[in-house]
Amino acid sequence: MSGDETTDGPLVLGIETSCDETGVGIVRGRTLLADAIASSVDQHARFGGVVPEVASRAHLEAMVPTLERACADAGVRLDEVDALAVTSGPGLAGALMVGVAAAKALALALGKPLYGVNHLAAHVAVDVLEHGPLPTPTAALLVSGGHSSLLLVPDVTAEVTPLGSTIDDAAGEAFDKVARLLGLGFPGGPYVDRAAKEGDGAYVTFPRGLSAPHDMREHRFDFSFSGLKTAVARWVEQRERDGQPVPVADVAASFQEAVVDVLTRKAVLACQENGVDSLLIGGGVAANSRLRALAEERCTAAGIRLRVPRPKLCTDNGAMVAALGAEMVAAGRAPSALDLPADSSMPVTTVQA
Repeated sequence: MSGDETTDGPLVLGIETSCDETGVGIVRGRTLLADAIASSVDQHARFGGVVPEVASRAHLEAMVPTLERACADAGVRLDEVDALAVTSGPGLAGALMVGVAAAKALALALGKPLYGVNHLAAHVAVDVLEHGPLPTPTAALLVSGGHSSLLLVPDVTAEVTPLGSTIDDAAGEAFDKVARLLGLGFPGGPYVDRAAKEGDGAYVTFPRGLSAPHDMREHRFDFSFSGLKTAVARWVEQRERDGQPVPVADVAASFQEAVVDVLTRKAVLACQENGVDSLLIGGGVAANSRLRALAEERCTAAGIRLRVPRPKLCTDNGAMVAALGAEMVAAGRAPSALDLPADSSMPVTTVQA
């Protein structure tokens, strides 16, 4: 644990159900006490992607056991928590509703304040559990199956400013599609990462989306991975038409290099142009080993401090929701109303519902 962490502060329970993980986390201040997760990823693997109805039912089945496990791991009773926090958006509508309904029921039954929080802001806030208070402001690069965003974060409990985002496929979505193309597993990120370790990232020079001079004028901090995904598909198809074997490891490494090259270049540029000396990377793709290595290399060269939570805290989890809830309690933010909605398209600028 970081020396910046404290055992003081509010005891907050967080619930996360935005996609296919049922997460319940418990924190005291900036100390993580429990991070219980039940994943339904195996139920989605045969479809090659997350099926919303399957995810919602899995959350219903997992909610009570995951709550019980989190309380047991933390050694606390539900009536001991000071506040509850829940992801109210963005995410899959049905999945969000399960978590929000559970959190409302607990808040009402326990007589505790409830904070409906933004999933993306929670991915930023989780780093306080590992590296202590966030610098003011912080730049954040969030990369996952549903999001690729560059954010300026003056105050994670109240103000998040979007600098750029994906205009088509998110980075994680591109990893899933390329993994499927190469005959690898789902979710694609870990499989591509492992295959790439045995490959040559310079084997094929795949396109770097929105990086040409004219794109940098109009989409300076935006991302596009659809063209990259198509370029990989066409390269593989041509190879197969020519009767040659597809070098899976080399293609995986070359694709991965194209993704992390664009992500890290734009993130460092965003820091430099906004006068920010700290970059935080979060979201499921932040677990990618090459992204971490290249970000460290480029941040060091630019004099920027890099903050990346450990891989388990990068993927969707209840700890990140609890962490943001605790920060809100400590900052004196008013709780959400008990009629707070599950908002599948909640904008990143809405930190709290």
